[in-house]
Amino acid sequence: MTSSTDVPARQEGSVLGTLTIVPWTSEPSSNTPRLPFLTVYSLGDGRDGPEAGEKAMRANLEKLGLPVSGRPVELPREAKSAVTLLVEAQQAVLTTPFLKVQCPVPPKWQDAAHKNGTVHLICLTRPWPHAAPGQEISPDQLRSFLDDDELRSASAHCVVPVLRLRR
Repeated sequence: MTSSTDVPARQEGSVLGTLTIVPWTSEPSSNTPRLPFLTVYSLGDGRDGPEAGEKAMRANLEKLGLPVSGRPVELPREAKSAVTLLVEAQQAVLTTPFLKVQCPVPPKWQDAAHKNGTVHLICLTRPWPHAAPGQEISPDQLRSFLDDDELRSASAHCVVPVLRLRR
């Protein structure tokens, strides 16, 4: 189980609506380590409706230089983008020009992020109104939603380097 965290809106009545972030990990296997993921999506409750929110999310991602194609890109090697991710004290702080959020992450997630040195960020353009902030999301619910081919191809996927505080 994982829990979603809502992203405080910069202004009331945003076109994007309520943005939500969910940290989760893949299951490790003998060939691949546990991989950390952050998924960002809107609830589709923006002031102009879900379709306008979808267009606004796509426009924001494209301004960042993140292709909405479903193809993962490595930051900053493949794309120059103003996306940073600090992971410390079981918190992930994701910063972009249109979004800044701090969310709690489980110890296994943080360990995987530090061990891999990167996190897979998935920014969905399609709203997910059934996964509201603070609600538990089962692995099956998450998998079922994210396994949709159309959803994947209408999302930005990037591999973001993990920043840490100097000690």
